Amino acid sequence: MPEDRKIDYLELPARDLQAAMTFYRDAFDWQFVEYGADYCAFNDGRLDGGFYRSELSASTANGAVLVVLYADDLEAAAERVRTHGGQILREIFKFPGGRRFQFADPNGNELAVWSDH
Repeated sequence: MPEDRKIDYLELPARDLQAAMTFYRDAFDWQFVEYGADYCAFNDGRLDGGFYRSELSASTANGAVLVVLYADDLEAAAERVRTHGGQILREIFKFPGGRRFQFADPNGNELAVWSDH
């Protein structure tokens, strides 16, 4: 159920919606609902969002918000990203409170994965 004044939905661009769905389904177990040729919605088990068809990509170098996922096993998450077509942009590094890495999905969107383990 939506909560007042909380982030409720995220949307990311994707040149290839099928590539986005395949990558996030295989690497992170997200579920998808397709809404025609130009949009698909996802659920990551907690948060809803979507991918819209666009030649653009979200990158911190362009001022985009960095979406950060959580993983119990950071090394396994990095390997799943590599295995399923993502590119590691910044290898695992420590920061106050944990460790993380940053990656680009097959559409060039930059995200990160962190862990407190």
